[in-house]
Amino acid sequence: MNTRWDIAIIGGGPAGLMAGARAAARGRRTLLIEKNRAPGAKILISGGGRCNLTHACDARGIIEQLGPQGKFLHSALAALGPNEVVEFFRAEGVPTYVETDTGKVFPQSDRSADVLAALLRKLEFADCELAASEPLIELDREGDPVENGFRLTTSKRILHAEKVLLATGGKSYPDCGTTGDGYRFAEKLGHRIIPPRPALVPISTHIEAIRALQGITLKDVLIGVLEAQVSNLSPTVGQVSNLSCPKLNPKRQVGNLSYARCLGSRRGALLFTHFGVSGPAVMDLSRIVAGHPNPSALVLECDLLPERKVKSLETSIALECASGGKKAASTLLDPWLPHRVGELVLETAAVPPDRRLAELSKVDRCRILHGIKQFTVPISGTLGFRHAEVTAGGVALGEVDSRTMQSKKVQNLYFSGELLDLDGPIGGYNLQIAFSTGFFAGECM
Repeated sequence: MNTRWDIAIIGGGPAGLMAGARAAARGRRTLLIEKNRAPGAKILISGGGRCNLTHACDARGIIEQLGPQGKFLHSALAALGPNEVVEFFRAEGVPTYVETDTGKVFPQSDRSADVLAALLRKLEFADCELAASEPLIELDREGDPVENGFRLTTSKRILHAEKVLLATGGKSYPDCGTTGDGYRFAEKLGHRIIPPRPALVPISTHIEAIRALQGITLKDVLIGVLEAQVSNLSPTVGQVSNLSCPKLNPKRQVGNLSYARCLGSRRGALLFTHFGVSGPAVMDLSRIVAGHPNPSALVLECDLLPERKVKSLETSIALECASGGKKAASTLLDPWLPHRVGELVLETAAVPPDRRLAELSKVDRCRILHGIKQFTVPISGTLGFRHAEVTAGGVALGEVDSRTMQSKKVQNLYFSGELLDLDGPIGGYNLQIAFSTGFFAGECM
């Protein structure tokens, strides 16, 4: 049994598989070590089993979506950008299509198993050896790492490699084996770890009235995360004159809490669940909630009808009341919102549902408008790593050379994928990060 390798790759996720295939194709004796019985567990469940491979944009579009961290990806995306990912899988017999309303790229079969099979074929063709059911226990330097490389202690044997790539993933979906092992190896070798936190994860609330809306989806909502400061002031109900929709007003007053700062906003679908809220916009904002020292000091403020200007909606509500006559107030918002959501807006506006439309005062209508444009969801937290699609935080980017994916602190040690302090929004960006950084590491090792 061979115990000496040019390259050892730790982790058989999308980054590790891509790296293994590329490194072995370059003629490097490459071993991929995977703790699970089979690689690619997270690939199989990604995108609800459909596997959102990438996004229909160019490299610049990927970088822009990642904010300040995005510049780290310039070299990796130059080596394997979104178009190259699509071509890679097409060449392996997995054609793709673009979901027109989201820009997400999926395999035509809508089967994540086809994506994994393509990567495994590429791995086998390149003659990369796969060691499954063999978790890494310890990773140590052997004297001068330039000459002697690394000593790897697995559950079955002791191995030696000139170069090592850590592609162990983060802590999201721990049932898939991503339990944060790579952080321990990296930290032991002198790397700083930005505290990991769940990202792309549903948000929970303790408000039963909101949880009772379970199963209802609103297709277009503008959502902001607002930070609260304790205040003794009374709530100002029905003050809509300061609204500037669709932008969020940075200061609100709800109960004894004054929301003084908007930490971020997204627009997209909102899904009410038995624990709180989910959907693409919520998931994208969840990294803010998970990273806050006191999530219960935050609220989601939602504009339930962001396409409607305040004045226009105010006029429409007034006309509906004028023409409604004896109709109950509970029917007022039916033209625009699901009935149960409309009922909750009325409840928060302190408008009795059985009051006649013709009897609603201007103050009532202002409160209702306020409830639509500033619908508040108090936050109790997130559903944690167990339900998170990706991990924020990880190996500090400043300690990794983005031109090679090699550690700046330990020669011949490389990083790729979710283990890095690098994550993006929903829409295929995170798999693109994994594919690009894995491929580029395999190219540079």
